[in-house]
Amino acid sequence: MTGGSDPCPICDHGEPLDVLARLPASWLTMNQRAPARGYVCVVCAVHAVELHDLPEATSMQFLRDMRTVSRALVEVTGAAKLNYEIHGNTIAHLHMHIYPRYPGDRFEGRPIDPRELDPPVYGEGEFALLRRALLQALD
Repeated sequence: MTGGSDPCPICDHGEPLDVLARLPASWLTMNQRAPARGYVCVVCAVHAVELHDLPEATSMQFLRDMRTVSRALVEVTGAAKLNYEIHGNTIAHLHMHIYPRYPGDRFEGRPIDPRELDPPVYGEGEFALLRRALLQALD
C-alpha cells in the first residue's frame, strides 16, 4: 500500500490517462480495455489520497461529480446496479471506480473481481458508441 508522500503519476502527468470529460472537481476516464462494459473511473482533480484530505467544498463537488456520472452511466448502459470502489492506494491519488452490473453478469451475487476478467468486453464499434452516448448524457 502506498502513502500520501509517494510520487503521483496523475499529478506528474497533469491529468489521468484516457480522459473522457472534465467535470467541476474531477476527470472522467474511460478505456476500451475495461474490466466490465461501461466501466469508468472518476479521478479527483485535486491531489488527495483520502476523501477527508480534501477541502470541504472540493469533497462535496467530487461527490456531486460522482452522482452526475452515475446517473448518466445508468442512462446509457441500462445497468441494473452500479458498484462503487473508492481508492487511493495503488495510485496515491483519490479516484472512484464505477462498475455497471447487469442481470446474469459473470459476477452476479458477488463483487466484480477485475483480475478474473479477460478483456475485451466491447464488440466492434460498441466502445465508441458508448463513449459518445455518455458524453451526451453528461451535458
